[in-house]
Amino acid sequence: MDLVVDANSFFAALIKSGETERLFFVDQLHFYAPEFLIDEIEKYRHTLLRKTHRSDIEFERFMRTLQKKIHFVPMEEIKPLMPIARKISPDPNDTTYFAVALKIGASIWSNDKPLRSQNKVRIYTTKELIDLFPAV
Repeated sequence: MDLVVDANSFFAALIKSGETERLFFVDQLHFYAPEFLIDEIEKYRHTLLRKTHRSDIEFERFMRTLQKKIHFVPMEEIKPLMPIARKISPDPNDTTYFAVALKIGASIWSNDKPLRSQNKVRIYTTKELIDLFPAV
């Protein structure tokens, strides 16, 4: 299953060990994200470090491991889809995630309830993914 991972799902895995973290290691899941997620990680690095139970070294190592599991899609590849994504996305801040989902024909992994108000792109919550992959 191809999934576009939003920043909050990624951040949740970085902050705390558990089911969210383990979803990144399910072989049947393939992750994508807009390349700006890399900038978001850097922007919130210090906040994430304060919230995590991981040491600085563990955090950095795990962050690199997670980043290797995600295919980051460059903006130039999704730019043509942005007008359509703007019409679909209930939240302007999530338009780029929708553009990536449209580009690769994927669903989005997000716990953001307003995203479910549209019917063009399937949204999976963390709980739904855990239910689909119970070995997590």
